[in-house]
Amino acid sequence: MWSNFFMQEEEQRLGARGRGNRGQGMSDAQEGKIKLAFFVAIAGVTLTVLAVGTEFWVEMNTFKQNQSLTCEAAHFGLWKFCYKKIYVDDVDELRATCGPAELPGASNCSYFKFFTSGDEVQIFQRTTHKDLNITAAVMSLLSILLMAMGALCITMALSKGVEFLLKPASFFFIFSGLMVLITMEVFRQAVRWLIDSDQSIPLEYEYSWSVACAAAGGAIMMFGGLCFVILSLPPLTKKPWEYCLKKEPQSST
Repeated sequence: MWSNFFMQEEEQRLGARGRGNRGQGMSDAQEGKIKLAFFVAIAGVTLTVLAVGTEFWVEMNTFKQNQSLTCEAAHFGLWKFCYKKIYVDDVDELRATCGPAELPGASNCSYFKFFTSGDEVQIFQRTTHKDLNITAAVMSLLSILLMAMGALCITMALSKGVEFLLKPASFFFIFSGLMVLITMEVFRQAVRWLIDSDQSIPLEYEYSWSVACAAAGGAIMMFGGLCFVILSLPPLTKKPWEYCLKKEPQSST
């Protein structure tokens, strides 16, 4: 009986010591660095979510016609597209095409049909490539899922005072940023397919601010992931330049 009692006391004492060591495993300086890197990653997450949720990835503008009071433009993103009629008087006189899309006008927006019925969508007599569009949309959702998992790992690391969660968090953020950049490339191929599918209506197209947000968000998240990789490495016993210096030979007396 006494042996069991002392064994239980010893296990409780060792468990309390282990919890104390884990609680003191992260210094204030290390925690501050992790919070700073987390702030950088959150900035990338915000830009990416803003890009995925908006429909200003690309703008398609028709040329202005003589004796016409309005001109047509369209803009779309991963989920939705919008037609817009803009008054020619509001367009810059030096601009040959309609737009930009931020100008006031009658707008008609709807979600892409291939997400519901599977049908292709026509924009100015041009047909979309639904497989490429769906792939880009799904990859954007996967990137957001990886962002959430990375943010969860960092939150647990800060709340529990442990550093081993920095490595999986860095993996999630780096791959999330990489998937955002791949999403942009897939979307670019979808736009090229759309433009080349028909030439009956002449128009010009340009990528808009949502693409800029996606590119910046993906790059910032990858940078934040690299910061977490560096923070997860064990501290160096010497300064980096001290490893390159040769030791002076000791003189024998």
